[in-house]
Amino acid sequence: MEALTKTEEKVMQILWDLKSGFVKDVIDRLGEPTPYNTISSLIRILEKKGFVGHKAYGKTHEYFPVISKAEYRKFTFQGFLSNYFEGAPENVISFMVKEENIDPDDIQKMLKMLENNDNNIEKNDQ
Repeated sequence: MEALTKTEEKVMQILWDLKSGFVKDVIDRLGEPTPYNTISSLIRILEKKGFVGHKAYGKTHEYFPVISKAEYRKFTFQGFLSNYFEGAPENVISFMVKEENIDPDDIQKMLKMLENNDNNIEKNDQ
């Protein structure tokens, strides 16, 4: 899997929301005037990259995501973690605490989530 450009990602966000759609549906959701051929070409590029598939109805194509939003989120986050935080999740938390002034309640929520996740892992290991 490869990273998407901002424009490709914008189109994928629309296709993930729609589940499937035609070029016109994507253009309607963009909210800005965009030439049909531009979006059509962009979707074909996404198809070549393996993100999108299509069903043909004569000369018309209905496009749908092949890569789920969750799969792409995981891929993107792994790259983000590796490239900016030396692959260490604790560096993300440290950054958030220092730079983003996280509310102590949010930290408690995260700790609770981690505890629940650990308990679920232990149960699955038994």
